Amino acid sequence: MRFEVAHAKIDESPKSGETARAMTRRLAQAKADSVAHKFKKKRSEAIVIGADTTVEIDGHLLGKPDSLKTAREMLRRLSGRTHRVVTSVATIRLLDGAAQIATESTRVHFARLAASEIADYVATQEPLDKAGAYAIQGLGGRFIDRIEGCYFNVVGLPLALLYRMLIGLGWQPAALNRRGRAPNRPRP
Repeated sequence: MRFEVAHAKIDESPKSGETARAMTRRLAQAKADSVAHKFKKKRSEAIVIGADTTVEIDGHLLGKPDSLKTAREMLRRLSGRTHRVVTSVATIRLLDGAAQIATESTRVHFARLAASEIADYVATQEPLDKAGAYAIQGLGGRFIDRIEGCYFNVVGLPLALLYRMLIGLGWQPAALNRRGRAPNRPRP
C-alpha cells in the first residue's frame, strides 16, 4: 500500500461552546475535504484520511499547548484525574466522493504528578505538539495509570476504527503470510 502525507491548512480553533466530539468531527472533515480538493482532478482510487484529536476534562478542551507554561498548566489539570481523549476520523474516496466520519473516545486515568515531574517532562519539550500536553507513546506514557478504550486513539489515530472505515469504502488489505508479512510478489 502506498500513501502520501498531505497537509491541510485549516484553523483548528474550537468554536464557542463546541463539544470535543463536535469539534473533532468538524476539523477531521475539514482536513479531509481540504486535501481531497487538492487531488480532486486525479479521480484515483485513493482514499483521503483526515483526523483530529483533543483532550476533554470537565468540559474543557485541551488542544496542543502554545507554550511551556500552558503545557505545565494542562499537566497540572490532568494530574491525578481521569479525562477523555476524543478523535474523529473522516475518509473520502476520491473516485466517487464516498465519505464517512466516525469518532472514538477513550478514558485515560492520569497519575498524580509532583511539580518536579511536570517540570522535568515539560523540559523535554515533548508536550508541545500533543493534545493535552502529553504523549502516551513517548515519555508521557509513564504517567498513565490505565486507559479504558483504544490505546491508538490516545496516540492520535484509532487504527481499528480506521481499518473498519477503509473496508467500508472497499479497500482491501494485502494478504499476509504466516509470519505476518506481505508475500513476495514475483518480479516481471
